[in-house]
Amino acid sequence: MLLKLIPDNTHIGFTRMRFAAMVFSAILVVGSLLALFTIGLNFGVDFKGGVTIEVADDEPIDIGEVRTVVSDLGLGSVDVQEIQDFSTSDEAVLIRIAQQEAENSEDETAGETAQQAASLAVQDALRELLGDGVDFRKVDVVGPTVSGELVQKGALAVALAIGMMLIYIWLRFEWQFSLGAIVALIHDVIITLGMFSVTQLEFNLAIIAAILTIVGYSMNDTVVVYDRVRENLRKFKQKPLGELLDLSINDTLTRTIMTSGTTMLALMALVIFGGEVLRGFTLAMIWGIVIGTYSSIFVASPFLLATGVKRDWSKAVPVGA
Repeated sequence: MLLKLIPDNTHIGFTRMRFAAMVFSAILVVGSLLALFTIGLNFGVDFKGGVTIEVADDEPIDIGEVRTVVSDLGLGSVDVQEIQDFSTSDEAVLIRIAQQEAENSEDETAGETAQQAASLAVQDALRELLGDGVDFRKVDVVGPTVSGELVQKGALAVALAIGMMLIYIWLRFEWQFSLGAIVALIHDVIITLGMFSVTQLEFNLAIIAAILTIVGYSMNDTVVVYDRVRENLRKFKQKPLGELLDLSINDTLTRTIMTSGTTMLALMALVIFGGEVLRGFTLAMIWGIVIGTYSSIFVASPFLLATGVKRDWSKAVPVGA
């Protein structure tokens, strides 16, 4: 006997909830934009330059001593954080040092040299404090020139991904579907950025990769629903559009929940055992899957009610039918 997590032939009236979903989405989007403009993102070393060092030892590490030793080097703002890694029993500490000012600001390589010198100084101080057996798991050194380029390229990558998705949907479906898919995509990206602004989780290149993955995941989920909508438009020529959308979403509901659920299981394992380096990426992915599944059901599909679609590809459906 098969275990069924989701009953067959569900009849959930999703479109009846569209107005409440619209208000909820509007609150999330506006709140996210306000957070982005007022709080901002907590950019990591990748985007604002500086040094990040993850150090581990099989003996307990005194955070206070580490902070004192690194601060005494006179390198500016220093953040020392104890991290939990369930994959090993080692004690681990994450150290972030602000971008170093070069003596000659006109020399483009001076900033890079200053960062490297700061990194070496911190490593030498930690070896003296913790012993030569200390393990430097990760050392990231990013200068001001590189960090500026990464900001531009990261933003360009997200914009190009959304733009190419727009072209893909426009060619595969009619403009109503394309517009609904892009609205859902922008909705997901803005709310994800807002989540990072509110929580002040570090925003780095790994998060850009997560956002690009979220864009693809959300679009895939939306396309699955849209394919069923288009199929049912041809199959049920007299069924009201609202009922037809509910039918299409319910038809794909099992697939949506099972796909999202199995992906979430893998991501939860990464959150627990992946360590601090992967935690931001996996949290972004988990949030993106939740918000992407929500937008496919409550944003992209009901959007078709506001624009109207064709049944026989020659006669438009009245708005609100």
